[in-house]
Amino acid sequence: MKIKHLLTALLLVPAITSAQTKKAATAPAAATQIVRPKLVIGLVVDQMRWDYLFRYYDRYQATGFKRLLNEGFSCDNTNLDYVPTVTAVGHTCVYTGSVPSITGIAANDFIIQATGKTIYCTDDATVATVGSTSAAGQMSPRNLWVSTVTDELRLATNFRSKVIGIALKDRGAILPAGHTANAAYWFDDVSGNWISSTYYMTDLPDWVKKFNDKKLVAQYLKQDWNTLYPVNTYLQSTEDNSPKYEGKFKGADAPTFPVKTSGGSYGTIRATPYGNSFTLDMAKAAIENEKLGKTTVTDFLAVSLSSTDYVGHQFGVNAVETEDTYLRLDRDLGSFFTYLDSTIGKGNYTVFLTADHGAAHNTAFLNDHGIPAGVWPISDITKSLNDYLANKYEVKNLVLSLMNYQVNFNYAAIADKKISEYALKQDCIEFLKKQAGVAYAVDMQAVQTATIPEALRMRIINGYNAEHSGAIQIILKSGWFDGHGTTGTTHGTWNPYDTHIPLLFMGWGIKHGHTNQSTHMTDIAPTVSALLHIQTPNGNIGVPIEQVIK
Repeated sequence: MKIKHLLTALLLVPAITSAQTKKAATAPAAATQIVRPKLVIGLVVDQMRWDYLFRYYDRYQATGFKRLLNEGFSCDNTNLDYVPTVTAVGHTCVYTGSVPSITGIAANDFIIQATGKTIYCTDDATVATVGSTSAAGQMSPRNLWVSTVTDELRLATNFRSKVIGIALKDRGAILPAGHTANAAYWFDDVSGNWISSTYYMTDLPDWVKKFNDKKLVAQYLKQDWNTLYPVNTYLQSTEDNSPKYEGKFKGADAPTFPVKTSGGSYGTIRATPYGNSFTLDMAKAAIENEKLGKTTVTDFLAVSLSSTDYVGHQFGVNAVETEDTYLRLDRDLGSFFTYLDSTIGKGNYTVFLTADHGAAHNTAFLNDHGIPAGVWPISDITKSLNDYLANKYEVKNLVLSLMNYQVNFNYAAIADKKISEYALKQDCIEFLKKQAGVAYAVDMQAVQTATIPEALRMRIINGYNAEHSGAIQIILKSGWFDGHGTTGTTHGTWNPYDTHIPLLFMGWGIKHGHTNQSTHMTDIAPTVSALLHIQTPNGNIGVPIEQVIK
C-alpha cells in the first residue's frame, strides 16, 4: 500500500508543476526596483487657516491652489494633535509625525525646566553663521530629538538623495530639513542674504553667492505694495482702513494701501507677499543648481512660506492685506508648479502643501460682531500671580514665565526654600481659574484625572515635554489669546481656528479626490514615507492616509 501511494504521488507531481508553471507564465513580472518620484516638495504655508482654500477660491487662478484641489487629493479635516500651536512645533510635527512630548521641540522658545534657562528651538552656540557677519546663522537642528522623513529618505538611499530646506525663518528651514540635510538656508535681515551655518557647510555654494549678489530683496521692495485688483473688489475683507483691527507699518499713517516698502530695511520683506515670491525664487534656484530630481534617487526640497505669518500677525484674518497676500501667493504657486512641470516633468514629482498652524480672528473684530473674545494680559497676570505667591510663601518670582500658556516655575527658589511643589501648583491653579478668560488650569502630572474634554486631554498630553514644558497647562476660553496688543492676531491654542489646517497632495503616486474623515498633522510624514517605501521617522505616532496614495 505504501508503494502504491508513493507511485500515485509521483504521478501527480508533473501535473502540479505544469499548472504552477502555466500560472507563473501568465502572472505579472515582479518589479525589478522600487519606483519613486524624482523629487518631493514639501510646502508649509505659515499661519494658513484651512478655510483660506475656499474663502478666496473664486479669485484664485487655475494653476495654483485650484490646481492642487482639482488635480490632487485634499484632506479637508486635518487638525493638529497638540498645544501650543506654534511655528517650530508645527514644522517639526509635519516632518516627524510626532509631538512635543517626544520630539523635544516644545515651542518656538521654551524653558529648560532643570535650569530655568530659556532657549530658542534651533539655537546652537557651537556653530557659526555662513554668508553674513550677523549672529543669525548660529542655528542647527541639534535640539530636535528625533529623525524627520527627510532624514529617513537620506538613510534609505545611503545618503545619495539630496535634501535642502529653504525658508525666511531659520526654524522653517532647519527643522523640516532634519539632521542629515545637505543644506538649509534662511534669510538674514542684516545682509539681505540667504545664509546657513557651519553645521551644514563652511562656505556658501557659488550658486547661492550669485543668487545673493542679485539683491532681489531690494528689487522687490522698490516696487512698493499695492493690491492686485481695485481695493473695493476685496469683498472677503474689512475696509482697507481698519486701524482698530490692523497694525500699520512703521512710519505709516494708517494700515492702508499702497504700502511704501521702498527705502525700508531688508527685513521689511518678511511682512509683504514679496517674501513668499523671494522664497520661491530661491527654491527654483536650488532645484536648478543642485540638479534636484535629476538622478536615479529621489530628492527632497522642504520649503516654508513664512510671509503669510508675518502679514497675519500684523493685519489679522480679515484684512485686505491678508487677502491680497493669498491671491499673490496663489499666482506664485502657479508659476512654481509650471516651473516644476518644465524642469522635473509633470507626473515625475510629488508635492504636498499644508500649514504649521492657523490663526484667530482679531478679538475686537469678534466683539464688534457679538462674539465673545478677549486678549489675555499675560504680563499683568504673571506679575499678579507672583505677587500672590510672594505674599503666601515670602519668596519673589516663583513663576519664571507663563509663556506657551504654561506655568514655568523657578525650581531653584522652590528647592532653596523647601516649598511643596504640589501645594504651589494647587495655589497657582486656584488663582488662574479665577482670572478672566481662563477655562481650565491643569496640573501636567494629573491630566488623566482632570475634568476636561477628552480632545483637550489628548492635546495637553501630546504637547507636554517634561524637560521643556511648564508644570501647569492654561486653557483659555474660545476667542481668547495672549498678546502684546489689540491689533492683528496670533495663534497657539487648541481651538479649530488654530488647529484646522489645509493638507493637499498632488503629483506622482497621488489619487485625485478629497476626504472629510479625520486626519492629523502627525499623519503627513508616515503618508510620505509610505509613498516613498521608506521607514517612518523614529518618533512617529501617525498613520498613512491610505486614500491619498494610488
